[in-house]
Amino acid sequence: MTGQPSQTIRVAVLGADGRMGRAVCAAVDAAPDLELVAQVRAGDDLAANLDGVDVAVDFTVPSVTEANVRTLVDAGVHAVVGTTGWTDESRGRISDQLAARADHGSEVGVLIAPNFGLSAVLAMTFAAKAARFFESVEVVELHHPDKIDAPSGTARHTAAAIAAARREAGVAPSPDATETGFDARGADVDGVRVHAVRLRGLVAHEEILLGNEGEQLVIRQDSFDRKSFMPGVLLAIREVVSRPGLTVGLENVLDLS
Repeated sequence: MTGQPSQTIRVAVLGADGRMGRAVCAAVDAAPDLELVAQVRAGDDLAANLDGVDVAVDFTVPSVTEANVRTLVDAGVHAVVGTTGWTDESRGRISDQLAARADHGSEVGVLIAPNFGLSAVLAMTFAAKAARFFESVEVVELHHPDKIDAPSGTARHTAAAIAAARREAGVAPSPDATETGFDARGADVDGVRVHAVRLRGLVAHEEILLGNEGEQLVIRQDSFDRKSFMPGVLLAIREVVSRPGLTVGLENVLDLS
């Protein structure tokens, strides 16, 4: 593998038998500039399914996604990753692997996105821009009960961006006089409280609450169908081939300046 795409981008989907995987397969199959060349399922030999692949899309599970990406990078295949569960350490290992490969003259791109929904990406971006103007901020994420991680990767990404913006602006932590019952206050993500709801009938939803004395700003996005993620996935596939190294967050391939 050279990692360089042909005019038509040849795509493999990892986790092809899952709900997101099936949706990605259908979206790729319908795109005139993309070709679905491999559908990889649990138990399949990943390396054996990468012949002729330019970009692989990973929607598997947190326990295997890092190993999958490392295999893709070794094979010179660009990766678009929607699986959550990444940490600073695991992202660092991928970044180091990509840098080592680039040092040997072969550049590969990996794009890890906590959320491919354009409404979600915009909500995260708007929240980070607004956070320095408000004394208080908290995040509520709502998902279906089959989701295995909490808080969601999207909520963690949102909270981290909010926290970074507030630190840069010198904003104090949100006030909180709680002395007991901290378990009811949600997870602490970089000093931002994040609350996770799991409810049958939901797909993926996020609400960012920002408050000052006498006013409140609510930023909310709702994904009602997995089809809503597909424009973002297709954009990531098209962009990752020209973005060597590690990119975290779909907002980095959108012109949101």
